[in-house]
Amino acid sequence: MPRILVVDDDPMVGATIEVLLQRQGFDVTMADGGETGLAALETQMFDVMLVDIFMPHMRGFESIRIFHERAPAIPLIAMSGYAFASSASPSPDFLRMALELGATRCLRKPFTPDVLLTTIRECLGGPGESAQPKDKKEAP
Repeated sequence: MPRILVVDDDPMVGATIEVLLQRQGFDVTMADGGETGLAALETQMFDVMLVDIFMPHMRGFESIRIFHERAPAIPLIAMSGYAFASSASPSPDFLRMALELGATRCLRKPFTPDVLLTTIRECLGGPGESAQPKDKKEAP
């Protein structure tokens, strides 16, 4: 059973992700911030980490950098809703910045359950394994 660490300070987002992943058979550990997530990382092994970019106390970019440094082999999926902060003015591409700091994949909130599950399965695929969902009807 794959173990997922979810680090998000929004209780509603966290609860929604937790229920979705548990229903799909994942073992989920919730953390309400960077410090809590790092404490969990020190005591448990995980297959994938989901980390919100913007959280109080420990900033998300700092969290992503530190999580990646402490566990570079664990795929890290960065999440952010701030990419949509203002479509009228150019803003920093926070998700691209997260990739540069070590994130494996990025998700823009809000995302659908299918997008989340596909992204997690891709991260779990690893080298030499198919990262595609079982239904391979998509043609290139």
